[in-house]
Amino acid sequence: MKAFQRWLVIPMAAAIAWSTASTVLSQAVAITPNSQTIQLSGTSGGSKQDAKGCAGSIAAAPNHVIQLTDDANLQFTLQSSGEPTLLIRSGAGQDFCVPADEYSKGKITIPGRWSKGTYSVYVGDRAKGQHPYTLSVSRS
Repeated sequence: MKAFQRWLVIPMAAAIAWSTASTVLSQAVAITPNSQTIQLSGTSGGSKQDAKGCAGSIAAAPNHVIQLTDDANLQFTLQSSGEPTLLIRSGAGQDFCVPADEYSKGKITIPGRWSKGTYSVYVGDRAKGQHPYTLSVSRS
């Protein structure tokens, strides 16, 4: 009986590792001086509650990782149903978090001057829902 229990551990560990590995993968994108508008998509929300409260429920890992190769004027535009939020975390730990309001119909726009570096992008949902979204990143 003990031998059977030991053999049971290996497939269970493999199944756990496989299932968690698929949930922590992020879509990585590099934005260079020659980049055009980049369209990304995915599903909002997740099982983790944003510690600061702005983003609502988010995934454990970022939905996207943006590598900016130079300082640039960028505009992030998110379109989703539900109560979407857009949380952008810089490599230095600075958070930019914007929830959609009742007038925007699920659209969030964050324009600004962004410094060279890596940014983790989380697409959350304040109502703990999960909805398809489209995220555009463009140079302005």
